[in-house]
Amino acid sequence: MKKNSYIFSLSIIGVLYFVFGFITWLNNQLIPFLKTACQLSDTQAYLVTFAFYISYFVMALPSASILRRTGFAKGMSLGLLVMALGCLTFIPAALERNYVVFLLGLFVQGTGLALLQTAANPYVTVLGPIESATRRMCIMGLFNKIAGIIGIYIFSKALLSNFDLITSNISIASGSEQNALLSELSHRIILPYIIMALGLVLIALMVYLAKLPDINSTQENEDRELNKQTLPAYLWLGVLALFFYEGAEVMAIDTLVPFSKSIGLPDNIYSKIGMFALAALLLGYISTIVLIPKYISQRKALIYCSMLSLVFVSISLCSHGVTSLIFLILLSFSNAVMWGAIWALAIDGLGKNTSFASALLIMAIVGGALIPLLYGALSDMLNNRQIPYLIFLPCYLFIVYYAVRGYKIGKKNNK
Repeated sequence: MKKNSYIFSLSIIGVLYFVFGFITWLNNQLIPFLKTACQLSDTQAYLVTFAFYISYFVMALPSASILRRTGFAKGMSLGLLVMALGCLTFIPAALERNYVVFLLGLFVQGTGLALLQTAANPYVTVLGPIESATRRMCIMGLFNKIAGIIGIYIFSKALLSNFDLITSNISIASGSEQNALLSELSHRIILPYIIMALGLVLIALMVYLAKLPDINSTQENEDRELNKQTLPAYLWLGVLALFFYEGAEVMAIDTLVPFSKSIGLPDNIYSKIGMFALAALLLGYISTIVLIPKYISQRKALIYCSMLSLVFVSISLCSHGVTSLIFLILLSFSNAVMWGAIWALAIDGLGKNTSFASALLIMAIVGGALIPLLYGALSDMLNNRQIPYLIFLPCYLFIVYYAVRGYKIGKKNNK
């Protein structure tokens, strides 16, 4: 691929990663907002992440099939339009204050994102040498997390402004007065999501007109082609590692607002706490871009960062209040390398099966649906928001195993 075409293609994909981040990390704001607006328990509130991320599991393989028929540009444009439809679903949900319809809208948004990511992630991976795939993924991650910071800031103003006062007024009201306050709060979400839907439609048109070149994974390493029925163990272990990583990453960010509130931080701080975690991710991405592969391999970086995550979790669990919160935020720094490194190790040498393997890896994003939901259930059961962070430990332990041993099981030459 010519240099100009390469830069242009990555720039368009960067815009899409910006969209990924803006939409995805809004869940950080939606969980506390919908918990109050729809009067939910912690377990019910974390159905936000479940509805959003379960769509990746359900729609990843159908997305791969759609992309084979449409090609990248049309498929990505379709994904953006599906996301716009999900945003518009929030209008009737807000008007009726119907949590089920909110969850439906989140599922539709996730469906569009599944289609986009099934195309975008392997696209970024195979545009250059596999040894620097993590670096390219982290460059894309910068777009993703900058968008998340912007999204959280905007929506903290739109949804969670004066939230403690509103919550207090709702708690002391009753009957029709309480319903009126809840409806007024619910209606806050309508205008932002109309604007988002219009923006997604415009970006869909831009991507369609950009005429991105298709990447044909069948051209690489024909001599190492594999049959789908004999996909190697290291791919399946990579899928499981990505499952645990995604659950840990989502839990490390989307539980911060309720945890910050539980330790007594005021709403003007806890409503924006996710921005600090995304800033830590940004710092992690920048470090990765500088260090990989020039100074350290992506596999060794994965080992060191997953072990660092275990240290951060242990300190957070053994401390209290703001100290515990700080080490939860630092988790996002050590998480930064993991997505790209696991992805690159899992698809290395798969030849014709790269697209199919990528769909399986996209399905692993279901970890973001299930693990935070488990956290919410344990929080309700124990009436404690710190102890359930023990869930982090097996997640990171498995990622350490994959980086040390699992990545080469079933690989030719066991390299």
